[in-house]
Amino acid sequence: MSVDRKSTAKVDYLKDIEAQMQKRWAKNKTFETDSVPPGSAEAKKEKFFVTFPYPYMNGRLHLGHTFTISKAEFAMGYHRLKGKRCLFPFGLHCTGMPIKACADKLKREMNDYGFPPKFPEEGEKEESKQLKSKVAAKTGGLTYQWEIMQALELEDEEIKKFADSEYWLQYFPPLTKSDLQSMGLKVDWRRTFVTTDVNPFYDSFVRWHFWTLKAGGKVKFGKRFTIFSPKDGQPCMDHDRQTGENVFLVAATLRPETMYGQTNCWVHPDIKYIAFESNIKDEVYISTRRAARNMSFQGFTPEQGVVNELLELTGQDIMGIPLNAPLTIHSVVYTLAMLTIKEDKDAPDDYVALRDVKNKKAFREKYGITDEMVLPYEPIPIIRVPGYGDLSAAKACDDLKIKSQNDKDLLTEAKELTYKKGFYEGTIIVGEYAGQKVQDVKKLVQKKMIDSGEARIYMEPERKVISRSADECVVALCDQWYLDYGDESYSDETRRNFEATLDWMQEHACSRSYGLGTRLPWDEQYLIESLSDSTIYNAYYTVVHLLQQGPFDGSAGGPLGIRAEQMTPKVWDYVFFKDVPYPETDIPAEKLK
Repeated sequence: MSVDRKSTAKVDYLKDIEAQMQKRWAKNKTFETDSVPPGSAEAKKEKFFVTFPYPYMNGRLHLGHTFTISKAEFAMGYHRLKGKRCLFPFGLHCTGMPIKACADKLKREMNDYGFPPKFPEEGEKEESKQLKSKVAAKTGGLTYQWEIMQALELEDEEIKKFADSEYWLQYFPPLTKSDLQSMGLKVDWRRTFVTTDVNPFYDSFVRWHFWTLKAGGKVKFGKRFTIFSPKDGQPCMDHDRQTGENVFLVAATLRPETMYGQTNCWVHPDIKYIAFESNIKDEVYISTRRAARNMSFQGFTPEQGVVNELLELTGQDIMGIPLNAPLTIHSVVYTLAMLTIKEDKDAPDDYVALRDVKNKKAFREKYGITDEMVLPYEPIPIIRVPGYGDLSAAKACDDLKIKSQNDKDLLTEAKELTYKKGFYEGTIIVGEYAGQKVQDVKKLVQKKMIDSGEARIYMEPERKVISRSADECVVALCDQWYLDYGDESYSDETRRNFEATLDWMQEHACSRSYGLGTRLPWDEQYLIESLSDSTIYNAYYTVVHLLQQGPFDGSAGGPLGIRAEQMTPKVWDYVFFKDVPYPETDIPAEKLK
């Protein structure tokens, strides 16, 4: 049976033209752009600069890269046709954890399963075998790093080399350049480099950058909260007891000002909780084991990362116990049962749950909750919200006709309606801050509770974070160098921009101890993390073609014959800063100019 195939002659003809043009561009150095003498006719032309966030070199570029790069490429072509002096450099990013993590994973797989690895049956599913042959699903369904590398059509002997993280830096950058050249990118390829200390010129540039930040007082040291993998030890960072100990059921909240409205403490009768030793004398905490693990990395326990469990219990074991709750008007509140609590995130719908417990006597009897533990307790008005009155949750539930805790979608809608409106428009109507806006009071209440010893700062990942070593991460207090974006000396305009978009980065950790990159020059046990080492890399594009050419790692040097060790901080100052005296250097003056 014959198949009618359309001729590819037209496509082949166009591709041949494309190849011819690309050869001509390379021969004529069409896209190589140099600085020109000030005042010259060429210098008077309008300029256009294109940059693309340098892609990460842990694989080949994919269709998403192509789509995004095409926008820069089309703009470049358009402005060249308009007669502008155009420049499009292209760097290749290797700093950070992914390459190192993948290399280490290959080492572990060879160590655990031999060479070539013979994986357990779950790694040999037929689905995975089929996926290996599909370019569009190169990593889908594949359990092991070795399988992922096989899906890239690499032979076992080649894959073995990737256990050395530096091999990634040799293998993928040339392929990236080749692919982009095939696309016809109008790039000045002299201005291409890889990052990390493999490239001594870029390494020198980043070290100078951080010396400059430190000299300006913008880099500080201290313990910061950071996502942390206990297994990796990296940020992503029988005791006799005396009588009379204080036992705390530690409850987490993002809204300290709502503590005025406490009527009870919710626990799930079937969830396992633990009592564990805190780092405060005579204080024992009760929480889920997961939360205790997080707390142990934040200075809540005597030893970092160690939870000394004293007792395991269920929620039923602590059901109905009397508690002293901070700020509430009640001298005693009780633990009550809520069945919708989740161990990984506790987001109870308080009003509806309290209403359910009050209305269902059989439910109370099942969990040993007496009438006096719940019936006298009514919702406490603490925040007045425009349009919702003094009990916004109750009104929202009534308006939406929420009948029970099972109306999950309606409860979500109610929370969305009341939470934001209450925070941004609500006014506190109880306590010493009565009459003030909720958003202005939140930090004041937090400080009040901390100062009185009734609260401590606790952090959790916003959602579950799994490290590349398959460890569930926590938030830990780690020794860190960090960039002080909260410095009061920044201009008003800069401050407004930071407050609007970067509030979460106020003290951004700029160091880690695992991965690839540049060592922090004054404390080389730390690496500069990958976001921080790439904040001013576009400046490096202006000089890279003079310092290095040929191999991306700068090993062949550049046309000026300057060595990486000659690029001292004083030399970089002279190159990039105005009104800086000529440095003490053996680099000829004309080369620096």
